[in-house]
Amino acid sequence: MAWFLTLLVGVVILAAFRAYNKYTSGRCRCTTRLDGKVVVVTGANTGIGKEAARNFAARGARVIMACRDLKKADEARDDIVSSTGNDNVLIRPLDLLSLQSVREFVAGVVRSEQRLDVLVNNAGAGGLPHKYTDDGLVMGMQANHFGPFLLTCLLVDLLKKTPSSRIVTVSSAAYPYGFFDIDNMNCEKDFNGFYLYCNSKLCNIFMTQTLAEKLKGTGITANSLHPGVVKTDIFRNVPNETIKSIASAGVGFFFKNAEAGAQTIIHLAVSKEGGHVSGKYFMDLKERGLASVAKTPGLAEKVWKRSEDFVKLAENERPF
Repeated sequence: MAWFLTLLVGVVILAAFRAYNKYTSGRCRCTTRLDGKVVVVTGANTGIGKEAARNFAARGARVIMACRDLKKADEARDDIVSSTGNDNVLIRPLDLLSLQSVREFVAGVVRSEQRLDVLVNNAGAGGLPHKYTDDGLVMGMQANHFGPFLLTCLLVDLLKKTPSSRIVTVSSAAYPYGFFDIDNMNCEKDFNGFYLYCNSKLCNIFMTQTLAEKLKGTGITANSLHPGVVKTDIFRNVPNETIKSIASAGVGFFFKNAEAGAQTIIHLAVSKEGGHVSGKYFMDLKERGLASVAKTPGLAEKVWKRSEDFVKLAENERPF
């Protein structure tokens, strides 16, 4: 009986997810072309990053896929070029778990590009172990916040050279559960994977708020978003192939697919609204109010300054 009740509860929860996703899913109907424009998408080899990159390529953009797994990136690029007819899609290696890789990636972009119209901070990870990178940072915090933070800081100058450029950062609706402790920003004490993920996504919002404030008057907008509950390969490690297939099919039925999950990214990157508002948080193509934890006075600026220290931002690297 216990297993039946557990199964029933699981089905009810998944059904609720499906109903929620069906009710809230929006689609970017904007027809804006991106010919002559340059877009960087991190984590563009799979999932919502790949679908966003595909959409930008279909609009005529020069798309730079910033990826760690180059084999998957090659496969994704071939698929994007084949489906859009746009072969101006490039792959550049980027490993957010290495600050040196971030710096090398930016140096390459600055050498090859004269402009940057859109930066999409999409790449991130959940469920990473409590281990440290060679930079002395907890892996999950570096993948989700410190790496994207450094990347954004180093690309601000190129963004400033480009009229009406945009920064779009993928956060999560889990951010309100980040009970933020500025003294434990690297999540070293009392490690908890869920706590870390929520904190890192809260940091994405704090970064966006501070960018919006510091970039006032430059024409650059910065916004964050929750993509929705999106289908992933979360069951890839299940050893039983039959159970894995059933579970994956269930996720595919109840959750958004990657193309639907990419719509708010696309909206903020190409719509008029995305170019007129800054420092805001979006979900299902609409601006949403922030939870109280994200409105703590002065906390966003403190997070910014501590982040500069954690990534060892040199004086000549500081954008402000």
